Amino acid sequence: MNKTIEFDVRGMTCDHCVRAVTDAAQSVAGVSGVRVDLASNSATVEADGADVAAIIAAIKEEGYEASVKPA
Repeated sequence: MNKTIEFDVRGMTCDHCVRAVTDAAQSVAGVSGVRVDLASNSATVEADGADVAAIIAAIKEEGYEASVKPA
């Protein structure tokens, strides 16, 4: 079952950053869609069984800070 996870992403300054965060999140098994918004410093991830910690780690590996937005 797909669920939507909202992340705060810090450190993005341009479209290259958006692509890097998008590619990083999409590289995690179980992720089916990613939408990154530079203006709000956020990422919306559609996932089916993806490990949230793995998504955060993939984003951090690209040099950005990420955390799950509070509900």
